[in-house]
Amino acid sequence: MKRLSKSRPTLEGAGVHLNRAIGFRGADSEFDPFLLLDDFRSDVPEDYIKGFPFHPHRGMETITYVLAGTVEHQDSLGHQGVIGPGDVQWMTAGGGIIHQEMPRGNEAGQMYGFQLWANLPRELKMTAPRYQEIHAGDIPVVRDADGTHVRVICGRFGDTTGPVDGVAADPMYLDISVAPGAQKTFPVPAGHHAFAYVFDGVGRFCNAATPLAVPTESVKWLDTTPYAEADNHTLVLFGDGDAVEVHAGDQGVRFLLVAGYPLREPVAWYGPIVMNKQEELQQAFDELQRNTFLKTTGTAR
Repeated sequence: MKRLSKSRPTLEGAGVHLNRAIGFRGADSEFDPFLLLDDFRSDVPEDYIKGFPFHPHRGMETITYVLAGTVEHQDSLGHQGVIGPGDVQWMTAGGGIIHQEMPRGNEAGQMYGFQLWANLPRELKMTAPRYQEIHAGDIPVVRDADGTHVRVICGRFGDTTGPVDGVAADPMYLDISVAPGAQKTFPVPAGHHAFAYVFDGVGRFCNAATPLAVPTESVKWLDTTPYAEADNHTLVLFGDGDAVEVHAGDQGVRFLLVAGYPLREPVAWYGPIVMNKQEELQQAFDELQRNTFLKTTGTAR
């Protein structure tokens, strides 16, 4: 395990208040192939109601996971719909799409969810846009006798495979709840970059093979405390290994566990456009100005 960090308040879209966990300073090779993770949980409609009006994407994927409330979306290809509690939308922008996402809270004003951005490899930067919309009831849940349960969105957990497929980085995306006081080990594909993001409860995390504390701003390398404690809004970046270990606190812990195979390619990234070269990035914005950005017509599937 490498380090802990806290997500930070950020303003995005037309004025949406959220917490950003990854993506402050451009692409970070330690998270490759992932670029950004935003936590948009809020109980205050004024914080999110302005949403994310029409904007372009190219060369990357957005993964939206809703816990409460709904997100209405539509795009330049004629695709539109609503995702609600427990639903996932995995959008491959490919060669270019223009879309909008408008959060709508539930009756209590709650709008809870996350958006993760994943990079696309060079050979798929200009592929046709594609959607995978997964309803909550289609996401398998693995339950242990001790009360721990795992929602398998993408990748494998034991004998269970998530419904999202055909993604270049071979990612794993799990929503994990560990019962109070339980100690659990979760396999991670070898060679993948992995992180956890805690959004409820408290847990102590480590790579299963290297149980040393993460050095943070207040913890030095000589500190040999066995585990680093993580609570709400905490990101845990893991080092090399094929498993992570979690000790849940008295109230249990719930977190996203995400892993992906690193692309190890150069990244030219500005706003919603992610390419390999600055020239490609400039070309994308030139095409937006000339109204030649979109390469596909019809409905994205």
